[in-house]
Amino acid sequence: MSGALSSLAREHSLERMGREPFDILVVGGGVVGAGAALDAATRGLSTALVEARDWASGTSSRSSKLIHGGLRYLEMLDFGLVHEALRERGLLLNRLAPHLVRPVPFLYPLTRPAWERVYVGAGIAMYDALALASRAKKGIPTHRHLSRRAALDVAPALRPDALRGAIQYFDAAVDDARHTMSIVRTAAEYGACVANRVEVTKFVRDGDRVVGAELHDLESGRRSTVHARQIINATGAWSTASQQLAGSARALTVRASKGVHLVLPADRIDSASGIIARSDHSVLFVIPWGQHWIVGTTDTEWDDPTVEPVTDADDVDYLLEQVNRILRRPVGRADVVGTYAGLRPLVAGSADSTTKLSREHVVSAPLPGLLVIAGGKYTTYRVMAADVVNEAVREFGPEIPPSCTQDVPLVGGAGFAALWNKRSRLAVELGLTTEAVERLLRRYGDRISDLGALLHDRPELAFPVLGAPGYLRAEIVYAVTHEDARHLDDILIRRTRIAMEYPGHGIDAAAEVADLIAPLLNWDAATVAEELASYHDLASAESTSLEGVMLTEVP
Repeated sequence: MSGALSSLAREHSLERMGREPFDILVVGGGVVGAGAALDAATRGLSTALVEARDWASGTSSRSSKLIHGGLRYLEMLDFGLVHEALRERGLLLNRLAPHLVRPVPFLYPLTRPAWERVYVGAGIAMYDALALASRAKKGIPTHRHLSRRAALDVAPALRPDALRGAIQYFDAAVDDARHTMSIVRTAAEYGACVANRVEVTKFVRDGDRVVGAELHDLESGRRSTVHARQIINATGAWSTASQQLAGSARALTVRASKGVHLVLPADRIDSASGIIARSDHSVLFVIPWGQHWIVGTTDTEWDDPTVEPVTDADDVDYLLEQVNRILRRPVGRADVVGTYAGLRPLVAGSADSTTKLSREHVVSAPLPGLLVIAGGKYTTYRVMAADVVNEAVREFGPEIPPSCTQDVPLVGGAGFAALWNKRSRLAVELGLTTEAVERLLRRYGDRISDLGALLHDRPELAFPVLGAPGYLRAEIVYAVTHEDARHLDDILIRRTRIAMEYPGHGIDAAAEVADLIAPLLNWDAATVAEELASYHDLASAESTSLEGVMLTEVP
């Protein structure tokens, strides 16, 4: 099992989809769809997965990059959801993806009299207790209470008058796009046929039952039909629209909420800990991300999921205003190196605002043979996947085994701990610095051996990318040969985080990246020019959100 997602592997998958019936067809290559494909494949079911754009190109690459129990859901008395999420956090940290998920400390500033410390402290103590009860506390330190002076020692960036003390607790962070792509690769290792850039244009029916889907390969233009015993629609915020492809009057209605994040250089906020505070409408996160901070998020209605969400001036202004309420040295538009916006899929209810809708998931069957999974939160993707596959195989018979994904490490995860322990020696073997090897291990885990093979064959790939020195040229090549990247934005936005971490949406790196991948994808000069122009337009659209934004004055 290689799990390499190459152009050849994609062609093979599409060829099989055109001639073989499958037990399960999953539509949607976000974290839940990828998780469902992995769940089905590891039960021994013949499985196909298609995605209209790139893996994780929607919500699953634009989250807050957190694997967390949902501390604020304790206030809603949703203990079951928190317990479930904390269990999943522990699995990801310690077994499934230790190379991609890491503990992160957060400081919760206390701003009110002593009763707030008692109230918040009790909640965070319960948070830790639920993690212990789920046997998922390994690798996560216990919370601690801090005085104002101790809190300011941890986070000198905080305004002294913005807190009376603090509580520090731990959650976990993840590169969501790489994590989702790794789930797809793992599903492929277990036999799933996977193909991105393949649009479902119509669901095929035999009477009332959905029995397949008509596919349009957006790369070649070819059309085909794939048949399956059960189809899982895991298109998230786009679920309502995609259900219409089956011609069903019954539909699960999903509301979309836009969440926006800003990316700031690490030196703009002096803190050894992430920060979480209440904002006007939701919760403000200041999350450490390598050499950057992620500041988010907003939670506003988004009426049309078919329109790509973008960050606008109001979003930037709001987030700057909220974060500057607690910072000693204000940050402004000039400090922001990147932004991103995504849509949260929330199952529609009677709540007046999207922030009050449940994050728990729903499985619906609008027609026989078609299931829809929606709602939920990133952390509990594996539970959502198991639930929808359980429903899908209900009529298959009792011989179908239960979900086993709690015991299946993702690509790169199985040998991570041993390689991390020998990272200094590995650096000598690869001719890299120990720091560079640590970065690679955090992205690729035990698949660093694939990169080592590339460096052996092509030593010039050991040099950093111009305009993005935190990434090696080998990573760009690997994104095409092993990670199914087919376009410039796939690499700059999702396989790497160049677009998020470097000014101008990483435009300074685009030309070299295009030159590196052009031979691998058989691009001629005209295609390279088209890709660069398309990416330049995308980067310009994101950059305009920062124009004309005035920094809110801080009293």
